[in-house]
Amino acid sequence: MLTQPFADAIVEAEKVIAEAPHIRTEQDLVEGYDYLAGSIRASLQMAWAYERDYPFFTQSTGPYTKMGLDNPDTLYFNANIREDREYVVTGTRGSTADVSFQVLNGDYSPVEVPDSLAAFDDREIEIAEDGSFELRFGPAKPDPGPNSADEFSAGKRASNYFILGPGSSMLVVREVYSDWATERRGTIQIQCADTAGGSPAPLTRDGLAKRYGVSGKILLSRLRTFLAFPKWFYLNLPVNTMTEPRPTPGGLTTQYSSAGHYELGDEEVMIVTVPRSDAPYQGIQLGSVWYLSLDYINHQTSLTADQARVDPDGKIRFVISERDPGLANWLERTGHDRGYVQIRWQRLSRALDTADGPEVEVVKFGELADRLPFHEEARVTPEEWAARIAARQTAVAGRMLG
Repeated sequence: MLTQPFADAIVEAEKVIAEAPHIRTEQDLVEGYDYLAGSIRASLQMAWAYERDYPFFTQSTGPYTKMGLDNPDTLYFNANIREDREYVVTGTRGSTADVSFQVLNGDYSPVEVPDSLAAFDDREIEIAEDGSFELRFGPAKPDPGPNSADEFSAGKRASNYFILGPGSSMLVVREVYSDWATERRGTIQIQCADTAGGSPAPLTRDGLAKRYGVSGKILLSRLRTFLAFPKWFYLNLPVNTMTEPRPTPGGLTTQYSSAGHYELGDEEVMIVTVPRSDAPYQGIQLGSVWYLSLDYINHQTSLTADQARVDPDGKIRFVISERDPGLANWLERTGHDRGYVQIRWQRLSRALDTADGPEVEVVKFGELADRLPFHEEARVTPEEWAARIAARQTAVAGRMLG
């Protein structure tokens, strides 16, 4: 059967899920099977989108295809490329907090993170007054633009031309929201300049068989890779702590993060206190033991600095708990007594240090009023909370539809 390799991979993937070492409860297992469904969808999409000569941007991560502690505030776009072709990327800059570009060498695997060959945000490109832009990615050439040729070498750029280093295989674009309600997304397209006006070869049975086989490999690699990630970046840390801000692994040069993992009883609360940053984007999120974002549409499991309440002393105090404390900055555990917590700062113009990072304290639920200096001012009514969730649901739907 043509689909047999993919069917076999699904069977193996289910074993990977069922045998995951972190499973303790039925909820853990059920969420794993839901994760599997999203990974199956994403793997098929990635395999069928693999066109390096006629590429297009796809979204392999979203509310129903989660992976890698996906940021609820980010739209992820990726296109397959090759180092010996020239690509034209056009689009319009929306009003989101950040737009960044990254060229990767290879893909994520259970043993390594791909090299980042280039990473920059839209501050480094020329954008017209109407928000439009054009970038070119390709091999080194003598006259790429208005800059002098002797300044143009591997690792450098001229005008809006960026050199693709050896092994370049994927272009990733991230569009990041700070205020879901008011910011609007931009547009992005990619075309291979060397093949413009042509068309790919017609489908063949052998070609389809190869794509089904590739889909299975993507599926298994995706699951095994992101089961390994927490061991690399989180689980060697003491529980219920967070690191000081540090450059985010993976080569994102203008992004820092603070990471940790929690384990809390029903009467325990984690208070995370962090200064309101001058960075255009600052956000916190919770993740499940599957290294996935929690439900951020129907629950408040993430907040940006623009969405959060900032106390009069310039600090944001997040409250992570199962029970509803009636506070604006409550991050809902949604039944997860274990998981991950991460803060990101993006579009930075300076390095961050310990003073920019979080302080973490675990207290009893009944102690919150005594531990939060602005407790009464931070309270919200059930009606106000319901309005906040309704606004999230509306904003995410609009964001997905563009």
